[in-house]
Amino acid sequence: MAAGNTYTQIASTTLGSAASSVTFSSIASTYTDLVIVVQAAVTAGSIALRMQFNSDTGANYSSTWISGTGTSAISSRTSGTTYMKIDEYSGMNTTLGGGLNFINVMNYANATTYKTALTRPNRADLGVDAVVGLWRNTAAITSITLLTSSSTMVTGSTFNLYGITAA
Repeated sequence: MAAGNTYTQIASTTLGSAASSVTFSSIASTYTDLVIVVQAAVTAGSIALRMQFNSDTGANYSSTWISGTGTSAISSRTSGTTYMKIDEYSGMNTTLGGGLNFINVMNYANATTYKTALTRPNRADLGVDAVVGLWRNTAAITSITLLTSSSTMVTGSTFNLYGITAA
């Protein structure tokens, strides 16, 4: 097989003004997996980032996470929530450049299985999280909304969506 691009950028958004959510819509089913890279900051506090698929606001999500600071660790789980957690302990910073969120959505176009996402939020000043989320729905994912638990994301926050082609 000839070498080629594995990651294809599908969409990119940079906030021109503060916003509480960002949505990628009309996602084609031509890839095997999706990757989202977020570099965002919020206007106040250490706010959690959340995710919903296909505008589903029902209690169809669950999340399990572990967090570490270098001196302590914590883990927990939620089920039957209206969103998937992206980061829990570290949250988003109030300064751009303070951290990155890497989100992997596996098998997003499969219409026979529930959807799983793995996220790796990182903040140099607080630590790292590892989160696994489940969306209990077999529909192919055609839209993804990233939203804050409160507050808004600041101007200049960036959101990049990539499709991964099977090797």
